[in-house]
Amino acid sequence: MQLHDLYPFAEERKTRRRVGRGGGSGLGGTAGKGHKGQNARSGGGVRPGFEGGQMPLARRLPKRGFKNFHFRNRYTPINLGDLTSAFPGATEITLEDIYRRGLAKDGSAVKILANGDCLPNVTIQASTFSQSALAKITAAGGTASAIESKAQKNA
Repeated sequence: MQLHDLYPFAEERKTRRRVGRGGGSGLGGTAGKGHKGQNARSGGGVRPGFEGGQMPLARRLPKRGFKNFHFRNRYTPINLGDLTSAFPGATEITLEDIYRRGLAKDGSAVKILANGDCLPNVTIQASTFSQSALAKITAAGGTASAIESKAQKNA
């Protein structure tokens, strides 16, 4: 007996719909697409949100507020606990070390968060730090230095 024999049982499995395989199947001839028209054609249909030429809902509703999403800073969050487990006994952790260890994509901006324990007397380089992470690092006798990453320089 194999795992796939256990469940679902063969009689409980829904059979695949075989369209265009004869009139006896119930889906022969037009293959369940009806007669002619845009949706019967290959590649037919309309894009999502298209309302038949009527002014779409997204354009009918009023727009409000300021949207800065093109220029927002995106940070890769890393917890202090993750740094501690990734670099046990380290005295200095740089952005390049973080990239090399695979904790963040190469060149991305990194923000250090306070979740977890901090290594004692460690120097950490990152793009930015949360205030509680800064407090934990300094309480453990370490230093935190904020430097620009490639992503911040290009923005």
